[in-house]
Amino acid sequence: QKTYPDSVCLQYPLHRLLNSHCFCLLKNGMGLIIFFLCAYVPKTEAHCKWAEVLKDLERIKTSKDIDVSLYTANADEDVKCQQLVIGCFLLETEVINQECRIKNCSKKQDVLNILKNGNETYEQSKLTSTKSKKCKQCEEYEEKNFTEFVQNFVKVIQRDCK
Repeated sequence: QKTYPDSVCLQYPLHRLLNSHCFCLLKNGMGLIIFFLCAYVPKTEAHCKWAEVLKDLERIKTSKDIDVSLYTANADEDVKCQQLVIGCFLLETEVINQECRIKNCSKKQDVLNILKNGNETYEQSKLTSTKSKKCKQCEEYEEKNFTEFVQNFVKVIQRDCK
């Protein structure tokens, strides 16, 4: 009878691994529950594709040197209009960027980051979006101040993360 040294070499470490303390926990019900919970939690807490944009929006929301009125969609717009609404927020962020360049505002880099990361994420998610004929054009939304604009932008993005 032939012996296969490669399989013997692999079987011993595998045997040791399965009998180790970590896998002893799997022999009882509580250990199995803990194992599956630990394996499942990272997947349910998936990284939001808008996370970087949200961080930068948090940084600029208190800016005192950005003073503009912007077309601002409501956070509770129809879900079928979500992509168009985000597109409008990104277009209006271009206005903020222009304002920052003119006034040399302190949050200029954060605004640029929002545009860069936001446009990348927007282009990726645009492929799977659906549109409704009742969606408004950007200019149809009410003009609001910078603070309200940022608050609504954050709400819209958070809704897209769920």
